[in-house]
Amino acid sequence: MTRTLLLGLAGAILLAPLGATAEQTFNAELNARLPESIRAAGKMVAVNNGSFPPYEIVEGTSLTGATADLSVEISQLLGVEIEHASVAGLPALLSGIGADRYQFAMGPVGDFPKRRDANDFVDWVREYVVFAVQAGNPQGITGLDTACGKRIAVMSGGSAERVITAQSEKCVTEGQAAIEIQSYGDQPTSILSVRSDRADAFFSSQAPLTYFVQQSEGQLELAGVGQANGFPTLVQGAVVPKDSALGGVLKDAFQILVDNGTYAEIMTKWGLQNNMIDAIGMNMGEPL
Repeated sequence: MTRTLLLGLAGAILLAPLGATAEQTFNAELNARLPESIRAAGKMVAVNNGSFPPYEIVEGTSLTGATADLSVEISQLLGVEIEHASVAGLPALLSGIGADRYQFAMGPVGDFPKRRDANDFVDWVREYVVFAVQAGNPQGITGLDTACGKRIAVMSGGSAERVITAQSEKCVTEGQAAIEIQSYGDQPTSILSVRSDRADAFFSSQAPLTYFVQQSEGQLELAGVGQANGFPTLVQGAVVPKDSALGGVLKDAFQILVDNGTYAEIMTKWGLQNNMIDAIGMNMGEPL
């Protein structure tokens, strides 16, 4: 199977090689269940909202990460090419799927009931939301209740932005200073705001924040780990249009990768073993 092509904001980006991961066997039954428009085209376009390490990492002309690796395996199972397109921010991702510019998003994107009016979610990871702070945690941020009066970076349009906005309102109600909320369009810019001391913390998913901390050479650390931080049990997954046959196909394709060990191999490769789930599901997320 040829490597898929990522059509990014800055031009074409090729997926990097997978390494030792075994090639998947074409599954004719799954291919037959794909929407006819996808089968006729022999491809489908997955949209993402930019770098989301360690799931999606864009470096120069290559795309790496767990999502990229899983895309290659699912492409082999389904017998269709998967192309990837980048947009700026989650709202653009969801509206692009709604407008039929893209067939789906591999994600993972947070699965919340309020997002299911127009979409279904194929949940393939469990996630936690924490803070990335400067080494030594100089502002003493240990959870949501200690964020009042602080400068907190979040991803624009994401669930963390809604949670931190509600917390800021709570701070004011309780007579404390509001949170200075800084909304950014991508993960690298958000984490840079903390490293450059424009923000006191970045409030986001633990998996990418763990990656950024590991890459920071001791400049950053995690805070608020092991707490709910305003979230219920949080699952994330691929996004498809509401009631699309593609949802069930992706669910079964992911489950094949779980059952044959490919999913665990890829997730472990990218340090995501604590984010794995045993069984792929649909629309499992709880309300905030």
